[in-house]
Amino acid sequence: MAESFVITVEPLGRQVVCRDDQPILDACLRAGVWLPHSCTHATCATCKVDRVDGDVDHGEASSFALMDFEREEKMLTCCARPRSDVTLEAEIDIDEDIEMFPVEDYVATLVSKDEIAKDTVRLVLELDRDMSFNAGQYLKFTVPAGDSGDAVDRTWSIASPPTQPRTLEFHVRLVPGGRGTDGWVFKDLGVGDQFPVSGPYGRFVLHTGQDNHTIMVAGGTGLAPIKAMLRHGLENEMYEGEMTLYQGGRSREWLYDVDYFRSLAEEYDQFTYRPCLSEETAEEVAAAGDDPAAYGFGMVTDVIAADHASLSGCKGYLCGPPLMVEAALKTLMSKRLFPRDIYREEFFNEGDKAAGVNSPLIKR
Repeated sequence: MAESFVITVEPLGRQVVCRDDQPILDACLRAGVWLPHSCTHATCATCKVDRVDGDVDHGEASSFALMDFEREEKMLTCCARPRSDVTLEAEIDIDEDIEMFPVEDYVATLVSKDEIAKDTVRLVLELDRDMSFNAGQYLKFTVPAGDSGDAVDRTWSIASPPTQPRTLEFHVRLVPGGRGTDGWVFKDLGVGDQFPVSGPYGRFVLHTGQDNHTIMVAGGTGLAPIKAMLRHGLENEMYEGEMTLYQGGRSREWLYDVDYFRSLAEEYDQFTYRPCLSEETAEEVAAAGDDPAAYGFGMVTDVIAADHASLSGCKGYLCGPPLMVEAALKTLMSKRLFPRDIYREEFFNEGDKAAGVNSPLIKR
């Protein structure tokens, strides 16, 4: 039987009960106590906090996200489990214009699964009840136990707006050999299947109280939370400023929802859409009967740099593979966009944990 301990969160002075088999972050979020976090898979180090007192099991914390010399005084709350009462101190700077909702458990039913790009599918889920969340947040999926071992958790971002609280859209990219994708979503998951999910998680959300020109950069399925933000900002009239989306892909077969975003740009004067191709040329696009003028060519960062002499006064939202996010971060900063005005979320997978992928440019 699991034993429970008391977690004291400073500087809030809040106390939360946490089981010894439960990550400290999970216990806090379910109790409505917000702690900084991003990947929730012990990779990005966003959830690193000071351990003032008490003992923990560091669990699957990678040696890159939590170095050996740090383990006596720090921990990753997403994987640390208490072995005594614990006091932690975290940098908690919650924006007043964003309401954070407690994490809860739901039962999801798969409504549809459709291929939308190379090695990419769209999932539409129906939850057993409404869920409150912010545009840009994500859910944790429980991947059923298979021949390779016990059930595991995987996280995917919500691509639909908060005004659709029960029917949720997700974009999932195939990871060869991945338990969640290759071993479940792309293999066995079928329409009508039911499975547990929990959420909402994450702080990469649309700041609706702002009216700056937002520069949104999405690579791969990093488009999912960006799409939720755009739909919420435009369709629900929650954002007054200009919004520009740069969607990067190697070629057109890797891009998706292009027609949707083009129609959105036609409908809303405040929105500009820039799909970018890094490996397909204008000549190849023309030869295929498509209009080269509808695309940017080269790395998405090169297109951004060519489009803007300065981005001073703008806001940045970056999401996708870690290397793309880091490159976009450098580009926006070189165009006079300050780090405090750039929101980002890297999409890590289990391979990134082993490789130690991270970015030192901005403290999470």
